[in-house]
Amino acid sequence: MHEPPPPGSDPDRPVHIVFVGAGAVGCFYASRLHYPTHNIHTSLIARSNYKALAADGVKLQTHTFGNYTFIPDAVFPSVAAATAAPISPNGSTRDWDFVIVTTKALPDQSDDTALIAPLVGPRTCIVLIQNGVGVEAPYRARFPTNPTVSAVTVISAEQTSPGTVRQNRWTRIHLGPYSDSASFSASSPVLVDNGGGEATTTAVGATVANPTPAISPAAAADLQARGAARAAELADWWTRLGGIRDVALSDEVGLQMVRWHKLCINAAFNPSAVLSGGRGNADMARDPELRVHLLGVMREIWGAAPGVLGRAFDEKEMATPEGILRSSERNVGSKPSMLLDWEAGRAMEIEVILGNPVRIARAKGVELGRLQSLYALLRSAQEVRERERAKGGKGKL
Repeated sequence: MHEPPPPGSDPDRPVHIVFVGAGAVGCFYASRLHYPTHNIHTSLIARSNYKALAADGVKLQTHTFGNYTFIPDAVFPSVAAATAAPISPNGSTRDWDFVIVTTKALPDQSDDTALIAPLVGPRTCIVLIQNGVGVEAPYRARFPTNPTVSAVTVISAEQTSPGTVRQNRWTRIHLGPYSDSASFSASSPVLVDNGGGEATTTAVGATVANPTPAISPAAAADLQARGAARAAELADWWTRLGGIRDVALSDEVGLQMVRWHKLCINAAFNPSAVLSGGRGNADMARDPELRVHLLGVMREIWGAAPGVLGRAFDEKEMATPEGILRSSERNVGSKPSMLLDWEAGRAMEIEVILGNPVRIARAKGVELGRLQSLYALLRSAQEVRERERAKGGKGKL
């Protein structure tokens, strides 16, 4: 039996792409990747906004491309629906070439690798457009032979109402392959199957069932090559067809450098906004003591790069901590995502933005003392709130 050609190489074979997560980021990038005239068909799996998207598509108000409506190939209310939906009168279903995950990364709350498993076939490439570091390792563990593309975005977008997305600024997206560069020996709290059909949460540092498998140099090279090829296809389609001018390709470590650099913003401002009582980015950057604190966190992350990833940040290519602070002073009214989640009573991306960096660095012999303090305090605050809720209290910080 001959293997089917890779996506995009056969003009007669359709490429099927599904985005798991139809928030602002997912809807925007999906809208620039749906080109039926080129046999590229993009679908969405939505939750709270399913009815609006299924009825009218996505109404986009963009700074970059003007206003337009994106009608996906299909909109599904669940993974099960996307798996079972026929695409032809004979009842055949889609073989997904790309499964692109744009949900929040909450490994202590849910196992998204199990969620997407029904969508993943032998030739599926998994693409992760998510915040934080270490997000790829659980997918490698569950899907060891599928190529993985890791992606980091710099975009300002929001869903102003169900089915309406506004892109305010930026469209930058970095893409690179993943094999095992973000694996680490100390595991994060994740949901695991206890053998009785129920999910339980592991303690920090506990050994998780089915950890990321060891990978040989040959296998890593193969995964990197296949992941790089899929990343190049996406970059080509987003650029040539979608008109996004700032799509960047990186090698595996280069992409992880981009992820770690984004921590300078996310790991400094996000937890500090919650723990300072709800202050926004510009407000914190202008406060003398908080400015010293933010600069200390960013410098710690900046200085850890050589020990953790084997490369130092290049000041000519990446914003320095001092430059980030100066830019943040002008970002008046901006609230980081953790603060928005805290105020709305939602779970925060604590593990991938704080916990994983601490554990990954520690496994490499690098201690991130400031980050560890933020992690311990914010994780405790969330646990206290959840306990108060369980007792019927308000659970405020």
